[in-house]
Amino acid sequence: MGKKLHLISLGCTKNLVDSEVMLGALKEYENTQDIAEADVVIVNTCGFIEAAKQESVQTILNALESKKEGAILVASGCLSERYAKELKEEIPEIDIITGVGDYDKIDIMLQSHKKGKEICQSQKGVFLLNENTKRVISGSTIHAYIKLSEGCNQKCSFCAIPSFKGKLHSRTLESTLKEVQNLVKQGFRDFSFISQDSSSYMRDLGVKDGLVALIKAIDELAKKGLEIQSARILYLYPATTSKDLIKAICDSPIFQNYFDMPLQHSSKKVLKIMQRSGEFLKLLEAMRATPNSFVRTSFIIGHPGEGEEEFAELCAFIQHYRFDRMNLFGFSCEEGTKSALLEQIPQKIINARLKAMNRIFAKQYKAGLKDLVGKEVVAIVEGKSTESEYFYSARDMRFAPEIDGEILINDSKIEGDLKTGYYRVKITEVAGENVLGCVLGRI
Repeated sequence: MGKKLHLISLGCTKNLVDSEVMLGALKEYENTQDIAEADVVIVNTCGFIEAAKQESVQTILNALESKKEGAILVASGCLSERYAKELKEEIPEIDIITGVGDYDKIDIMLQSHKKGKEICQSQKGVFLLNENTKRVISGSTIHAYIKLSEGCNQKCSFCAIPSFKGKLHSRTLESTLKEVQNLVKQGFRDFSFISQDSSSYMRDLGVKDGLVALIKAIDELAKKGLEIQSARILYLYPATTSKDLIKAICDSPIFQNYFDMPLQHSSKKVLKIMQRSGEFLKLLEAMRATPNSFVRTSFIIGHPGEGEEEFAELCAFIQHYRFDRMNLFGFSCEEGTKSALLEQIPQKIINARLKAMNRIFAKQYKAGLKDLVGKEVVAIVEGKSTESEYFYSARDMRFAPEIDGEILINDSKIEGDLKTGYYRVKITEVAGENVLGCVLGRI
């Protein structure tokens, strides 16, 4: 009987890539969705904010209860990096605790554990894959994430990431392009490029406009026959995003006019306390001026220094600008950050402000969905929807997987089953928050 593995990946898509590296290192294991069958259970944790830390700890505890006797439990990732000692003391039943520096060595750690070695470690530095790293893409046969860099040179007062992931560490352009080429050979056609601060890509290597160079290089490869059809970039930072970058995205036949720029606030007073740039209005105007643009952002509600006036300013800003998608986070007081030393806003006030902000965006979101009815889009069909076996799941080619929404295909002008790929889709109806569409033809 073969060995079985159950892996739980928490947190962001950057964490997902690291989980895929562990799957690649453990290819001899059969993946199972039933934790009770697994010989090895891995929880790749998130430790970004308090809610994520609580979810990670609870997931580990649940895994302890559900795994079979003798199965090895591994806690990896950001929470393990930040709190390895505390995890070992509070949950001694964890067999292996490892941080963010050695995902590709998980097979070696399992072998060492079986020989009786205790493993509770956090590497100095972080692991950054290259084109030769073994990796098993999960969740899709057409889309893959490409991690550009690790760490971050920004000094946001609320963020603990640099304290355990360190400074910006970019992979080379050559390495990134080779990975894309390798994945295209495997049949992947759609890519999302990610990192903590994607717009700073290669600045640590002395290249100011690394993303522009990447976009132009991929466009050139596509001209020469590389079968890549679409791509987008996530996590742009205001201070390192340029008009040249926006133009490069706009001019690219491959990269979608997708702009994901977490702003965190609109009040210059609060942004100064956050130690973030407040000079982004011209960038937003340039993004919106781009044809068929899609703009996503995130805001932190209740950061120290956000009074009623600053919150009202943020509400007015959101009502005026009307983002396509938005993430809202209540401020999380993270130990070791400058924001944690400031006078905190009561949680009751933060919760009330979150509800008010959610109401504003919910109206905008529903109006945006209604505006889609009757329009034709290019969409990627991935397979049957989890909503129902009677629907196919698709997404607008501009959209990132999971976070930007799903188009439920309930009608088609094409006979037979729909295969994974690119289609012309007409949006026919919005039912609640479900967008329904009809396939008109394959591209």
